[in-house]
Amino acid sequence: MSEEVQMALDEAKEQMTQAIQHLESELQKIRAGKAHPNMLDGVKVDYYGSMTPLKQVANVSTPDARTITVQAWEKNMLDPIGTAITNANLGLNPQSNGEVIIINVPPLTEERRRDLTKRVRAEGEHAKVSIRNARKDANDMIKDAGKEGLSEDEVKTAEAKVQELTDRFSSKVDDTLKVKEEDIMTV
Repeated sequence: MSEEVQMALDEAKEQMTQAIQHLESELQKIRAGKAHPNMLDGVKVDYYGSMTPLKQVANVSTPDARTITVQAWEKNMLDPIGTAITNANLGLNPQSNGEVIIINVPPLTEERRRDLTKRVRAEGEHAKVSIRNARKDANDMIKDAGKEGLSEDEVKTAEAKVQELTDRFSSKVDDTLKVKEEDIMTV
């Protein structure tokens, strides 16, 4: 196998792996009725004039399956943290007792579960588009190598390997989506 073909395959595999990792990180943000500290990953707090990720100004934990607690490292940050969580539009209602912020995660309604499932499928489709784009880029590199002297048989073999890689990563996306959808739809 030529160096150009190997480089195209490696690059495609790298891009497809990144698409899967991105999908998994996005799916972690979609709650399935259970409290999880990652639910607050996207929250940014106004920390003395600069927008700072919540994890850099407080400790986020889950004492049980329905509760998230946020322990601010500075007491005067409780109100800005509560405001940031409310403004993040996560459907959560933070309550402060003066020392920690307590967030009760409400159980999901059937309609909300269906909406979340649609969102999960949309994220999956984005991942598949990224995988197909990686396939297209790899095939373009292989065709260019074919124009520069790579034999037709080697081009066909390389394109088959790229398709095999694409199929493998697409099935990973499907498996990941199936697990998340079951998690969401389980009451």
